[in-house]
Amino acid sequence: MSSNWLTLFIDSFPKILIPGLTRTIPLTVISFSIAMVIAVLTAMAQYARIPILSQIIRFYIWVFRGTPLLVQLFIVFYGLPRVGILIDPFPAAVIVFSLNEGAYDSETVRAALESVPIGQMEAGYCVGMTYMQIMRRILLPQAMRTAFPSLSNSLIAMVKSTSLAANITVTEMFMTTQRIVARTYEPLLLYLEVGLIYLIFSTLLTFLQGWGEKRLGAYMEKEA
Repeated sequence: MSSNWLTLFIDSFPKILIPGLTRTIPLTVISFSIAMVIAVLTAMAQYARIPILSQIIRFYIWVFRGTPLLVQLFIVFYGLPRVGILIDPFPAAVIVFSLNEGAYDSETVRAALESVPIGQMEAGYCVGMTYMQIMRRILLPQAMRTAFPSLSNSLIAMVKSTSLAANITVTEMFMTTQRIVARTYEPLLLYLEVGLIYLIFSTLLTFLQGWGEKRLGAYMEKEA
């Protein structure tokens, strides 16, 4: 039994890893990049306290933070075709993960912006800078340094959340594992194996997070 398990482990490892590198990681990177754009723009709009726009953004955040990610995936992939909107599995997953993550990260960035002393905004206006210039040159760089650990944790969590994309037929790591399980009837070994690969990805990202925090800490000390 042990030799059969070892053979299956060695044979299935690249079959699971390759979809991880070609599907799971690209899905994570693309979705998180779009989510960061959404988060920064919505956080800036909330910080500016534009009445109607802020209310729309609060509604968006309320909806996506208050409903399960799996339900959102099902609505976009299985529900929208009922009204004539058909989206392929991978783009559907990107849309949902981006909007969901953007809602959470928006609050992180907003809190980081509000942690920057208001006097810096006033000082920027005093020297003739526009709101966008103050944001780009003064507030956002400081806020993003503050938000970096939380955003890094969100990225690591997203890598694991991409396994839900298997429910809308995205052939990422978890779906590939399910197919191998259906053929070999070895769920324990194979699910442990895919868990190990997720752990490897998360560990590498955790290492990069620690390296990034050290670099940011050294930069801030130098600036001080």
